[in-house]
Amino acid sequence: MRALRTVVVILVVLAGLFVAADRIAVNLAEDEVAKKLKGELGSTSAGEPSVSIDGFPFLTQVAGKDLDKVTAEVEGVTATAGDRRVRLSKITLEAEDVKLSGDYSSAVADRATGTVHLSYADLSEAADDGVRVEYGGKNASGKAQVKVTGSVVLPVLGTVERSVHSTVSVGEGNTVRLRADEIPGDKIPGIEGAIRKKTDFDRTIDKLPEGIKLTGVSADKDGVDISMEGSDVHLAG
Repeated sequence: MRALRTVVVILVVLAGLFVAADRIAVNLAEDEVAKKLKGELGSTSAGEPSVSIDGFPFLTQVAGKDLDKVTAEVEGVTATAGDRRVRLSKITLEAEDVKLSGDYSSAVADRATGTVHLSYADLSEAADDGVRVEYGGKNASGKAQVKVTGSVVLPVLGTVERSVHSTVSVGEGNTVRLRADEIPGDKIPGIEGAIRKKTDFDRTIDKLPEGIKLTGVSADKDGVDISMEGSDVHLAG
C-alpha cells in the first residue's frame, strides 16, 4: 500500500508539472503569435494584439500541428477603405482547427468568424470630406439606422445641407455600403442626385485575412459592428 501511495503521489506531481509546463508553453506561444501579428500590422495598429489559444494539452496540439481554437483581438487598426484611410476600432477573430506548417511559419484555419467594430468617427473619416455619420435611432420596424449629414453647393441655391437616415450593408469584395433611405426636402430637379453623391458611398476594407468575407452589419449607439466569416483562412505566412 505504501508503494502504491508513492506511485500515486509521483503521478500527481508529474501531472502537475506537465500541466504547469503546458501552461507556460501556451503563454509563450500566445506572446509570440501576438508579436508576429503586431509585426505584420506594423504601424497600422495603435494597440497591442491580444491572443488566446484554447485546448488542452497544448503541447500535444503543437506536436500534431493542429490547434483547436485561436482567438485574436487588436484595436486601432488603420486600413484602406477605397481611396481613404479608415481606423477600425477593434477587430476580433476566432479561428478553429488551425493547421500549422512544418516549420510553423504559416497557419491556416479550417473556419473562422469575427467582428470589425467601427465607431461613427471611423465612418465619418471613411466618408467624403464634409460628411458626418452618427447614430440615427431605430426605424418603424425597430431596426437601428445611421444618420448621414452632407452638404453640396448648387447653382442659385448655394450651400444645401441634408441629414438622411441610411441603411448600412455589406457587398461583394468586403465592401461596406451606406445608402440613404430617402432624401428629404424640396422637389428640386437634381438635388437628390447631388446629395446622394455625398451621403451614399461604398468602402472596401483591406487588412482582413485571406479567406475572410464580410457577412452582415448591425448598428447601435456605440457604432457599427460588421460580422465576418470564412473557411481556409490564412492567418499567417
